[in-house]
Amino acid sequence: MQLIKVAIWGFGAMGQGMAEMLLTKRGVDIVGVCDINENFVGKTVEDILKSDYQCQTPIEQDIDSMLDNTKPDLVLLCTDSFVKGAYHKIEKILKKKINCITTAEEMAYPLESHPEMAKAFDDLAKENGVTLLGTGINPGFIMDLMVVALSGAMVDVEKIKVERINSLSPFGPAVMEEQGVGDSLERYHERVKNNQLDGHVGFRQSVDMIFKGLGLKPSKFEQQMKPILTSIDRQTKYATAKKGTLAGVNMTAQGYLENQLFLEMSHPQQIEPEAEGVRTGDYIYLTGKPNVQMAISPEIDGGLGTIAVCVNMIPHVLNARPGLKTMLDLPVPRAILGDMRDMLDITK
Repeated sequence: MQLIKVAIWGFGAMGQGMAEMLLTKRGVDIVGVCDINENFVGKTVEDILKSDYQCQTPIEQDIDSMLDNTKPDLVLLCTDSFVKGAYHKIEKILKKKINCITTAEEMAYPLESHPEMAKAFDDLAKENGVTLLGTGINPGFIMDLMVVALSGAMVDVEKIKVERINSLSPFGPAVMEEQGVGDSLERYHERVKNNQLDGHVGFRQSVDMIFKGLGLKPSKFEQQMKPILTSIDRQTKYATAKKGTLAGVNMTAQGYLENQLFLEMSHPQQIEPEAEGVRTGDYIYLTGKPNVQMAISPEIDGGLGTIAVCVNMIPHVLNARPGLKTMLDLPVPRAILGDMRDMLDITK
């Protein structure tokens, strides 16, 4: 059986991480990479990663040329957070009859937040016989899929609380911009007033996924954002937060069932939290029959987690029936330690 051919569109922190992971796996080949960074174009994957694994695949700027020449089985799209930003890129991939996994947070569950675009994606994917999935560590796994999975051991669920205290340090410039890292407090308030600060993207999608997974529909959704100021200078590969500026933001959200609070979400995230004594962690509290609690400390690494979930879902996407899928529709992700081709359904 030939190798699974994968292309990567967007070679920032997540795209590079996925390439590094793919190079350690059997049964898969990176056949193409596209990025608009002029410092990357014309170089090879090996040139940029500087890893122990050889990969002479060139980084190209022309996505059409790259996809037409390499004819990948699947594209890992790592360029956007929002459905609108990713729409035409996804449309292009699907029209070329190529499967797609995207890290765009809003694509984790767009059926309620963007129903018209979601239907368009589903129709286009089915028309071209391919599958589309949006996923990552969050949304896509820890604050939604894990919640639904844990509820499977319960007779009844009365209330849910989910908390993820995490570090932004592994992520690239786009995420830092969304979180306001390095902004002054004055700049933060200005951006909030002008709807220019996104904070965590994906709460709505996680809430909708949990409710859908439990056979419910939220009567109301709310979310809030507060700044996290640093009292010391903090530095990562992709961002700087000087003393008195934002290290990140604290996001909270609520999902209501018949106007009663059913789901609480809390997600403070910042760069280098340990620098000021903040311990990261993931916590799920399900109240019902029986009560179920899960605690993971420190957090599941956000960067590596997103990279791993996307790569580990490749065979499940290739096996799936055509259409727009969510993590509720496919087998649960798991580490693939053997040959990735062994997980393919050869009868499909």
